[in-house]
Amino acid sequence: MWRELLPVGRHQDSGGYRRYAWTGADADCRAWFRAQAEARGLTYEVDRNGNQWAWLGDPLAGDAVVTGSHLDSVPDGGAFDGPLGVVSSFAALDELRRRGAEFTRPLAISNFGDEEGARFGLACVGSRLAAGQLTVEAAHRLRDGDGITLPQAMEAAGYEPDAIGPDPERLARIGAFVELHVEQGRALDLTGDPVGIASAIWPHGRWRFDFRGEANHAGTTRLVDRRDPMLTYAETVLAARREAELAGAVATFGKISVEPNGVNAIPSLVRGWLDSRAADQDRLDAVVGGIERAAREHAERAGIDLDVVRESFTPVVEFEHALRDELGKILTGRGDADRAVPVLGTGAGHDAGILSASVPTAMLFVRNPTGISHSPAEYAAEDDCVAGVIALADVLEGLACS
Repeated sequence: MWRELLPVGRHQDSGGYRRYAWTGADADCRAWFRAQAEARGLTYEVDRNGNQWAWLGDPLAGDAVVTGSHLDSVPDGGAFDGPLGVVSSFAALDELRRRGAEFTRPLAISNFGDEEGARFGLACVGSRLAAGQLTVEAAHRLRDGDGITLPQAMEAAGYEPDAIGPDPERLARIGAFVELHVEQGRALDLTGDPVGIASAIWPHGRWRFDFRGEANHAGTTRLVDRRDPMLTYAETVLAARREAELAGAVATFGKISVEPNGVNAIPSLVRGWLDSRAADQDRLDAVVGGIERAAREHAERAGIDLDVVRESFTPVVEFEHALRDELGKILTGRGDADRAVPVLGTGAGHDAGILSASVPTAMLFVRNPTGISHSPAEYAAEDDCVAGVIALADVLEGLACS
């Protein structure tokens, strides 16, 4: 399975993946998912929001145990973020069948669409729509860098955009959702554990900063006569680093758009996107508030107009304690190990976090020895990936076969 997916959407120069929602690479990933489902005799379906499902047992019976993740990527992303969870889900089912496990609850494997938000700028679109956390009207307004709307992209890919929206009936049939994911960080490497359990997801969001100045000639305009928004943007990037360090949080300007975007032209508009995350809401508010204050102070001194728009936000997610504790009981003391499986928080968002408001959710992390993610250098050792599959199989057996 891993070998089949490796070339899909991989850029020949960067070595990273560009599996954006509703593109050809995304279609190839979806075709791969369907083939895996049908090869195992599972009931395959696509929901109203384009999320894929592969069912063992009656999808309508209720109290189902669901596992899975996503197959799309960030620009030039790594091979493990998302696909490891989907591949491991199919592999865990294979392991349970090898064990002769008898299922007492329906089991499903899912692939949620557009988790990374690389094309339309909003993460977890598929799960947000299903959970009612993204309105149909807001979804229809989403556009990519070429001006193509989400409905247009879905229609071009052969899906019906008029059907998108909340799916409470489907979510009500889910008794538990468990997502396996490569760790984005190296806490497990430091503890020496191949697998961990998630405790919570930090609150996080994305803010767009629009700095408007005056376009002019780069060679003939005196420095004192310039209204250059790039300078104010640069000061804001430095302020973000300072505020994050003070709060023990993280803040990143990772995307920028410049107009008119000429080497010999002073910009008229610099648009930068801020991603910020913190362990609690107070710290996140302090960081973003401090960055915005600094930006406005620099903008006022330089004669720059500034607009700040919050484009997305996810509050802190505490995974359901009962399900999290159940995973701990299942995984503690397996084999020769007598130690408890580590429980750790994360600053990365996931579909499991979005769904947690509607269904009991939990997450398993697989060790990432370098901690690098959202990069072609993202990596997990094969032995650890196998350990993740066995852990997921044990969890699914404990939840769906008892």
